[in-house]
Amino acid sequence: MSPSRRFAPKRGSLRRVLQAFHFGADMTEQTLLILTSLPDSASADRIAGVLVESRLAACVSCLAPVRSIYRWNDKVEVVQEIPLMIKTRGDCYRAVEEAIRMHHPYSVPEIIALEIQRGLPAYLRWLVDATDAGGPRYA
Repeated sequence: MSPSRRFAPKRGSLRRVLQAFHFGADMTEQTLLILTSLPDSASADRIAGVLVESRLAACVSCLAPVRSIYRWNDKVEVVQEIPLMIKTRGDCYRAVEEAIRMHHPYSVPEIIALEIQRGLPAYLRWLVDATDAGGPRYA
């Protein structure tokens, strides 16, 4: 098979690419990747479950344990933590923050939100559809 045939687009694929591009261009929903870390897998699983079950997050990835080194109360701490990557909509941020603060064992948990600038349009559409800013509110 010639190289030009091997990499030739499949029939109709240009249409799919243009449709995907069109969705991305018109997408007005802000999407976020929120990062937090927890001291153990039980608390990480609990927060991940709360966020997904309440539709405040489309997906929460619980990562492998990491070693964190930080200063707290003027003392250097070295601890093992479980990082979470929370995928959600921008208008869910406040409720996600409330849920994390309510269920997190640290008095000052790491909560960092990064705006998703680009992504697979079908994935971003799913992320928006799978979340609900009208989800439960935490006091």
